Amino acid sequence: MNSDITDSPWAGSAPPQNLAFVATNTPKAEEGLARLSQRYGNCPVGTADVIVCLGGDGFMLETLRHVMDRPVPVYGMNCGSVGFLMNPFDEDNLPERLVATQSAVLHPLHMRATCVDGGIHEADALNDVFLFRETRQAAKIRVDVDGRERMPELICDGVLVATPAGSTAYNLSAHGPIVPLSGNLLPLTPISAFRPRRWRGALLPSTATVTFTILETEKRPVAAVADFTEVRDVVSVVVRENRTRSVMVLFDPGQTLSERIIAEQFSA
Repeated sequence: MNSDITDSPWAGSAPPQNLAFVATNTPKAEEGLARLSQRYGNCPVGTADVIVCLGGDGFMLETLRHVMDRPVPVYGMNCGSVGFLMNPFDEDNLPERLVATQSAVLHPLHMRATCVDGGIHEADALNDVFLFRETRQAAKIRVDVDGRERMPELICDGVLVATPAGSTAYNLSAHGPIVPLSGNLLPLTPISAFRPRRWRGALLPSTATVTFTILETEKRPVAAVADFTEVRDVVSVVVRENRTRSVMVLFDPGQTLSERIIAEQFSA
C-alpha cells in the first residue's frame, strides 16, 4: 500500500460541511457518534464530503474497504486500543481541523489464490496477505518473485507480504521490517521459519509479483488470508500491488502515517 502524502482536499478553501459519521459497536464509539451527530449533523455516506470513522484500526480497515474507489476521504478518530490508523478523538472544531489535515492515497495488495479443487479466489488487502498452515504439520512453500524462483522450499508456519502501512501490524509481530510509505517497498516475511532457519525475509520493490506455490498440499494444507478474506486449501497464491484501486485517509498535522511508521521504529 504505497502512499502519496499531500494536503487535505480542502486546503485553502472552505471547510467541508457534509460529514458522515460511522462507528463500531462499542459504548465509547456509539457515545461519540451520538455527540458528534448532534453537533455537526450526520449526512448519508453517499453524499458526504468526508467520512469520520469512530473505532479502532480493524473498523477503520473495514470502512476503507467499503469506500475504496470512491472520491471521499476517511478521517479516523480512535475509540479503540492501538489506533495506528486513527487520530485522537476530539469533538471541537472538526470541520476546521479537517482542512488542516494531510492526506495519504493508499493502494492495496491483490491476492489471487488457486485452491486444490481448481477454484480461484481474488481479494484485495490494505494490510497484508499471509499464508498459514492448517494443521500441526509445518507448511512447505516455494517462493518466486517476478517469475524467478528465489526459494525452492521454505518450511514454516506461514509467510506474508505486507503493505508499508501494514508493516507495523502482523509483519512487525513476525519480526519483519517496518517500511516507510515513501520507500516503495513490500516486506516479504516468514512466520516461524524452520528452514532456512536464519532467513528473515526480504524487501521487494512495490512493482514485484510474488508467487507462493504450496508443496505437499495433501499432507501440509495451507490457508491464505487477504485482510478479511480467508481461502483454505490453496495450491498457489499470487500477490501484487493493485494500483488500479485507491482510498484516501486523512491525518492530523504531525501525525501522518509516515511519521507514525518512523516513530514506531524508535518505540520501546
